[in-house]
Order: sequence, then C-alpha cells, then structure tokens
Amino acid sequence: MKIIMLGAPGAGKGTQAKKIAEVCNVPHISTGDIFRANIKNGTELGAKAKEYMDKGLLVPDELVCDLVVDRIQQSDCEQGYILDGFPRTIPQAQALTNALNAIGQKMEYAINIEVPDENIIRRMSGRRACVGCGATYHVVYNPTKVEGVCDVCGEALILRDDDKPETVKNRLNVYHEQTQPLIDYYKNEGILVEVDGTKNMDEVFADICKVIGVH
Repeated sequence: MKIIMLGAPGAGKGTQAKKIAEVCNVPHISTGDIFRANIKNGTELGAKAKEYMDKGLLVPDELVCDLVVDRIQQSDCEQGYILDGFPRTIPQAQALTNALNAIGQKMEYAINIEVPDENIIRRMSGRRACVGCGATYHVVYNPTKVEGVCDVCGEALILRDDDKPETVKNRLNVYHEQTQPLIDYYKNEGILVEVDGTKNMDEVFADICKVIGVH
C-alpha cells in the first residue's frame, strides 16, 4: 500500500496517516523525521540537507526527493508506506514520480482530506499548549478540567503563535498557492481520492479504510 496524504495544515492528515500506517502495518514517513534521522546518523544526504537548514534556506526539491526515495527503498517499506508532508509542490511531485518510475514503483493512492478554511481556522485557533510539559488541548474538543490550566502539571496554557488565526490564514494562503495544484496533478494521474475531513476523526478514518479496501 503506497499512499500520499494531502490536505491543508490542520486538516488532520498526520493523525490519519499514523492510523492508516498502523492498520496496514507499513511505515508512516514524514519529511521532518527523514531529515532528523539522516542528520542524526551523519549520512551524506543528511549532511547536505543540514548545510541548507543551518543557513535558514529551504532544502532543494531534488535533495528532498533523494532523501524520500532513499527512505522508501529501506526494507521496512517493502509492503508499502504512507508519505505525509511530501510532495508539497508540483516540481516535487514530478521529481517523485520520475524517481519511483526509475525504481519500478508507483503510488497507489493520493488521499486528500477536505476541510473548508473556516473550519481549519476555528480548529487550530482553539488549540492550547502547556508552557510546562508541552501537553496539548483544545478548548472545544479536548478541554482541560480547569480552564487555562494543564491537567498534567498545573502550568498555564497558551495559544501558540502558529495557531493564531492570522498565522493560520497565512499558512492556508501558502497551501492554496503551492500545494492545492497537487490535487489536480494526482487527479490526472488517476489516483486521487477525496474524503470529507469535517467529520469526526473515527468517521474520516472509516471512510479512508473503505476507499483503500482495508477493514
């Protein structure tokens, strides 16, 4: 099972990717994890990526693709994998398609979790994080016993800059500009599947399982 997860920031694709990976018994692969693992292990690709990151530059598409292809050729990916956070742009998608063709592989599904922008802004701006232990909550979906106080350690909760409505709007604008075209790209490839991400987490997961034929 080779799957790409698509969806706006806050659509829940990371959560669903982990659940699918678990039920299909395949690795959940995020680019952040790949970068960290390669840098930690001192690989040649990791060293190249670190050069860009240390300068505050974006890692070039070609190098990101090399890192991903290196990861998916490892033994634990023989039965498949779930890609989360890559590709983000059309050039990355094209580079991935070409790289997979070269090793005799192709993606089976690109699952797009659809959630309207206003839902995402409401969802993300309701998140709260503990300044002490880092535990996360949501004012509607996962509130604390005492408002504004962490259930775990009793420290104060904050709204992170990343989750402020104006920041979320900016992230969504970038998503629509750069990543939304991927939906058309994978539609043309004939592997796009769209699911309604406004339902609760378990219902979204059930819909995905139905589509990919997993019970």
